[in-house]
Amino acid sequence: MLYFYPKDDTPGCTKEACSFRDRKSELAARGAVVLGVSPDGVESHARFRDKFDLNFPLLADPEHRVAEAYGAWREKNLYGRKSMGIQRSTFLIGPDGVVRRAWPKVAVDGHDDEVLAALDEIAS
Repeated sequence: MLYFYPKDDTPGCTKEACSFRDRKSELAARGAVVLGVSPDGVESHARFRDKFDLNFPLLADPEHRVAEAYGAWREKNLYGRKSMGIQRSTFLIGPDGVVRRAWPKVAVDGHDDEVLAALDEIAS
């Protein structure tokens, strides 16, 4: 499971990361490995991981190459101001490297449940 988030230690990103942290055993029981990706650097990731006891790797993508490859680097519009940034997105990737499920625009609340349900569906 590869999930993209905009920024370390911000409210939505923290809530999402902590939900995956808290459900890691359920995700692992379904064969999922959690990887978080943002444009933040390694030091920022280390602080974020340590502050919230995150139990999965955070990958630094400062040039947003991985985000671009997955379509998670997009134009965003906030109060009429356009800029490029990460669109919160999640991808379930099978052992063969094929994307099995994609959520191109994630709402944090309940997303962990959506991922678990998708894993169950894929397994059956």
